[in-house]
Amino acid sequence: MNLKSILFSFLILTVVVSCNSKEEKDKYNRILYRAVNNKDTAILDININDKRFYGRYEISYYGVGKDSGDVRGDIKKDTFRGDFHFISNGGSWKRIPLALLKKDNKLILGNGVIGTYMSLPCFIQGTLNYKDPKFVFVKVKK
Repeated sequence: MNLKSILFSFLILTVVVSCNSKEEKDKYNRILYRAVNNKDTAILDININDKRFYGRYEISYYGVGKDSGDVRGDIKKDTFRGDFHFISNGGSWKRIPLALLKKDNKLILGNGVIGTYMSLPCFIQGTLNYKDPKFVFVKVKK
């Protein structure tokens, strides 16, 4: 190999390593939450740090089916805001906004009117609330 090939290989390796270390996955804490509403059950398996969260979310509707997919978003103080990208009851892919309020070591699922902004789903300003939540998530002991 000539010097140019070695330098080019070193440059590519440096770029790959720096891009992969941008967000250090080992600084996330994994937490498993579970919520029950009548006979419906939801499992939220997320990795969180001070600013972001990501993971898996599954809602099992008793006798009907389930919605299963990925969640991701940002954390500001006691509020988790992001989206849920899932396959609905084994059908097509959907994306909806997700809002969770952390209170007393529980996560309360927010609800509101869903609209779109720049082709992304979001809650219409002023409609998001945490009253009468469908799910209240509790940490599952390991």
